[in-house]
Amino acid sequence: MSWLYLAIAIVLEVIGTTSLRYSEGFSKVLPSIVFIITYGASFYALTLALRRIDLSVAYAVWAGVGTALVALIGITVFREPLTVMKVAAVGMIVGGVVLLNLGGSAH
Repeated sequence: MSWLYLAIAIVLEVIGTTSLRYSEGFSKVLPSIVFIITYGASFYALTLALRRIDLSVAYAVWAGVGTALVALIGITVFREPLTVMKVAAVGMIVGGVVLLNLGGSAH
C-alpha cells in the first residue's frame, strides 16, 4: 500500500507542477488553486508512503520520477526542445532511483 501512496503522491506532484506552469505566476486563479491542492495532497500521500518506505528511497523516487515525468510533459505538451543533455539528465535521474531501490532497504 505504501508504494501506491507514493505513486499517488507522484501523480499529484506532476499535476501540481504542470498547473503551476498554467498559473502564469499565480495570476490565473484556477491553476493556482489546483497547484495548492495537489501539492498539499501530494505531501500528505508522501507522508503515508513514509510509514513503510525509507525516507531516502521514497523522496528520491518521488522527486526523481516526478522530475522525469515533468520533463516529458514539458517536451510533449509545452513543446520544449528535446536535447541530448535532457535525455542524459533524465536517464541519470532514473538510474539513480533504480540504484536507490536496489540498495535501499538493506537493514
